[in-house]
Amino acid sequence: SSSAVIRLCKSLGLRGYQELKIRVLGDLNSLYDASYSDIKKDDTIKSITQSLRNNAVKSIDETLQFLNEETIESCVDLIDKAGTILVYGVGASFIAAKDAQQKFIRVNKACYAIEDTHLNATMIANLRQDDLVIGISSSGETRETIKLVELAASKGINTIGITKYGRTSLGKVSKYKLYTPSSIETPFRSAATSSRMSQLYIIDVLFMCYATSKYDSTINCLENTVEGVNEFKQM
Repeated sequence: SSSAVIRLCKSLGLRGYQELKIRVLGDLNSLYDASYSDIKKDDTIKSITQSLRNNAVKSIDETLQFLNEETIESCVDLIDKAGTILVYGVGASFIAAKDAQQKFIRVNKACYAIEDTHLNATMIANLRQDDLVIGISSSGETRETIKLVELAASKGINTIGITKYGRTSLGKVSKYKLYTPSSIETPFRSAATSSRMSQLYIIDVLFMCYATSKYDSTINCLENTVEGVNEFKQM
């Protein structure tokens, strides 16, 4: 019965049935999934391209199952109110951070993705409480990312963590969490391809939801950026 489900959720310390579903899905995905294929010694070009395609589709499909509409709505509201957005990641996660910078700059949001950890700490020291820091880490245990998000949180600055589902240090210090599957990479971790795809997908979701909420101004900004870039294209 529905009342039994509610009692179960309360006894587990969960906010409701939606969180219970996410927890169950996360536990199932924490087991190694053989359907994610890695490179093998005698792979052909055809098998490699097909495997990468399958991994990309699967990673996005599984990430979709973790996305909570209320959390996304809250994150988009933080993006809207932020005067400055700082996005940080290390290694492959920095690629997703740079993608966020490129997208939000196009709609006139002051968004920065900088590699230097000390410079990020310097920026955070001068941010306002309605600004936003987004930390990206597939493992959720990248020391630099955790420290910067922790610093922002200690100053009352809004934070979002993009990390794998489960108990992670990044998730613990972030105000809002957006999850990727917990066991998304194959044993050889082929250049963090699948986890990077999930991170880019989440960035796209945040950007598109924000852009849609500001549709008229977004269209105007995008037209302006296209016009500006056209000045550098050969006729």
